[in-house]
Amino acid sequence: MRILIALLAPLVLGGCMLLPGKFASELRLLANDEFVFTYDGEIQMLALSKLAAMAEGGDEAFEAECFDDNFDLRECTEEEISEQRAEWDAHAEHRRASKARETEQMRAFLGGIDPSNPEAAREFAKRLERQRGWDKVEYKGDGLFQVAFRISGTLGHDFVFPTFEGIPSANAFVSVNLRKGRQVRIDAPAFNGQKDPNPMLGGAPLATLAAMSEADKDGEMPKIVIPDGIFTIITDGKILANNTDEGPVRHSAGQALSWKVGPTTAQAPTALIAFD
Repeated sequence: MRILIALLAPLVLGGCMLLPGKFASELRLLANDEFVFTYDGEIQMLALSKLAAMAEGGDEAFEAECFDDNFDLRECTEEEISEQRAEWDAHAEHRRASKARETEQMRAFLGGIDPSNPEAAREFAKRLERQRGWDKVEYKGDGLFQVAFRISGTLGHDFVFPTFEGIPSANAFVSVNLRKGRQVRIDAPAFNGQKDPNPMLGGAPLATLAAMSEADKDGEMPKIVIPDGIFTIITDGKILANNTDEGPVRHSAGQALSWKVGPTTAQAPTALIAFD
């Protein structure tokens, strides 16, 4: 549990780490600049999960830890316990101030929603349902939402999914960037089961963290979802580059690229498409 919190707490407290769970997503890009994007499935917001409550909770209980020459845990002497307790007590005020600052940062990131409020997730769901495209937002508990999103229009500017009203930023599941020369770059950085969520702290793949979250027999740890689904791009443009396993296949609207995303997915989907 300590390892899991250490790896993810900075992202939970400093912002909002979003994870796709089971999903199906499709992006249509056509030569007349028409686009349709859909996402049906799970989204987990760790800022509203049990992990967030653990990370921003009260001061941990003091526990002395001592190691032998092989870095294995051993029993501490009375002197070692006393020294560690004195150091722990000396930093108590600093820890409290840091917790208060981090909690305020999380509230600000969530647009004023207090993550400690039991109704916070449902309030967030109501806000989403007011936004165009969010046809269904159902809260399932532990920061996990079941959603149905669909939006269409003319692609005259860059597009990112998801975005939330009142929240300054969120990690992108899918981004569509327009280049000069009528080229379009698509990236889906969140559709990657091996993504390292916290490289600054030497993090671990999402699949590993998910397994850690499932390991607690008492059910106290939050479940961390990992991407599990299919992302498809359908286009009548010219596919200049992509990292699918099988390449484009014929489709009634032109061509289709498809990625099966799962725990072992090592590369996030990406493609470059050009239009005449």
